[in-house]
Amino acid sequence: MSQQSSYRGRFAPSPTGPLHFGSLIAAMGSYLQAKQQQGVWLLRIDDIDPPREQKGAATGILKTLEGFGFEWDEDVLYQSNRLNRYLDAVNDLMRQKQAYLCSCSRKSILKDSGQSKQQRELVYPGYCRNGPISNRHDYSIRLRCENKLISFHDKIQGKQSINLEKDVGDFIIQRRDQYFSYQLATGIDDAEQNITEVVRGADLLKCTPCQRHVQKMLCLANPEYCHLPIVLGHNKQKLSKQNHAAAILEKNATSLLFKALKFLGQMPPIELMYGKKEDLWKWAKSNWHIDLVPKQPKLKIDWYNE
Repeated sequence: MSQQSSYRGRFAPSPTGPLHFGSLIAAMGSYLQAKQQQGVWLLRIDDIDPPREQKGAATGILKTLEGFGFEWDEDVLYQSNRLNRYLDAVNDLMRQKQAYLCSCSRKSILKDSGQSKQQRELVYPGYCRNGPISNRHDYSIRLRCENKLISFHDKIQGKQSINLEKDVGDFIIQRRDQYFSYQLATGIDDAEQNITEVVRGADLLKCTPCQRHVQKMLCLANPEYCHLPIVLGHNKQKLSKQNHAAAILEKNATSLLFKALKFLGQMPPIELMYGKKEDLWKWAKSNWHIDLVPKQPKLKIDWYNE
């Protein structure tokens, strides 16, 4: 048996509904990348947004992953158990004046900055950098960004560079409702779980510079990154719970795992699609090649439902 390496990967779903085929792609890619390097694979439940969470979804996610043959190497980490750590981080950043109170709403930013309602991501102009511009009973907290490029190499998507101040603006790390942001919690947990490489969907590529900035401001290590192609549904939108993606079912595990391998550019023998999932996993762990994964999907929309 090969000696275990220092590689540490993870899959971190949010319990906002059941896993779908897009979730399976992210889980499989991260799992096989870890196993190919004799590393460990962790499971983290990103349950820091209660208004969006679905009752029983976290338990359902674990059961689905088990039913599909995934095996994680350490206890599951629930972000909801780490709220004090996130609060400590926010307080530290506030004391260092790296973060500040903000009274702006999306509506007010649109009105005052002249940005279009059609923009999916607003660039925050920094109105409250020197103190909240209006009085209110609740405030969000934003992290200051620098007017310089953040660059990193993604193993699939290639070199990435962004100027956070110009392209994103100071971003929220704690919302007005007191819930912590995805950028803050993920940046902290990836570093403090000693994740060496984050393998996830390319829809989260735009989050990476923010998370790296969080890590820099908190003197935490940066992992490497590998963003997988996004699965598109029949409406040409990203396959997601928000877009009503169908749940994956254990009874279809072998065929769905086979199709996930094909989507990820691998070339499993066709007979594995009709055999046992254990045989498919054995082949996948022995034959995984990250360099075969395409930047963009190469298969037609909704092919996985055929």
